[in-house]
Amino acid sequence: MSRTANGPIGLMLAPAVGLIGVFIVIPMALTVWLSFHDWSTQTGFATARFVGLRNYHDIFGPISVGRDFKRAFSNTALYTALSVAIILPLSVLLGLLVYQRRVAGGNVLRTILFSTYMVPMIAVALVWSKLYSPNEGPINQMLGWLGFGPQPWLSSPDTALLSIVFLNVWQQVGYFTVLVIAGLTQIPTALYEAARIDGANRMQEFFGITLPLLKRTLLFSAVIAVINAVQVFEPVALITQGGPAGSTNVLTYHIRRVGIERAQGGLGSAMAVMLMLALIVVIVVLFAFARRRDEE
Repeated sequence: MSRTANGPIGLMLAPAVGLIGVFIVIPMALTVWLSFHDWSTQTGFATARFVGLRNYHDIFGPISVGRDFKRAFSNTALYTALSVAIILPLSVLLGLLVYQRRVAGGNVLRTILFSTYMVPMIAVALVWSKLYSPNEGPINQMLGWLGFGPQPWLSSPDTALLSIVFLNVWQQVGYFTVLVIAGLTQIPTALYEAARIDGANRMQEFFGITLPLLKRTLLFSAVIAVINAVQVFEPVALITQGGPAGSTNVLTYHIRRVGIERAQGGLGSAMAVMLMLALIVVIVVLFAFARRRDEE
């Protein structure tokens, strides 16, 4: 009976497994294979020449290739950390605000927040490049009303990466707010009623009930936020092109520059493998941290 049942199940899973193999597993395996070769993207795979760990030695070495890679890696890590550190608390705050039944227009606000996530990143990048304009940009104009001078948002190495982070937060926070709202709907109202009977205030309810029961939602949100952040490409490619002075040169843009523009496919593949490994390590650490907190 079980063998008979496994036949249709395997048949139904075959298309999905095939697509995963063709579009995910095979490209990943090919990238790992190419990372051990010297290969130009302007030629076929047959021209790839095995060089062992030389590509990895170069990207971590003291030469310019290594310096550029390590700068791009640190920019990506900082961008990811800032994005997650801002998005998660802000999504919880907005989620609590929208979820309050006494707030008028909660459904409208929820729709507005989620609509920002539906806007293509290319359009978001173009609009925000105008908002950051040093002279006619609305942001600097509003700062002028408050008595502050115009800020070089995208033209200064000190503020360019942070400006891209704000753009990402604006575009992403609506999606994570909806996730928080979904998590809030799973918390039984009886817990809050019992806490109020015991004399708990709003702050005690939040730290004693809401936040602990949102752990799984926040873990999922953190993983998705990290994955989205390390994939940042369009704002950098459209607005800053990695500048000024390499301050926004993130790994995805740098890999494209090395692997496609410079045709160093093997070197770019090694960088992509390191990005993938770093992402896996971060996600494993997040799950391990969450598991340890659950055990405590």
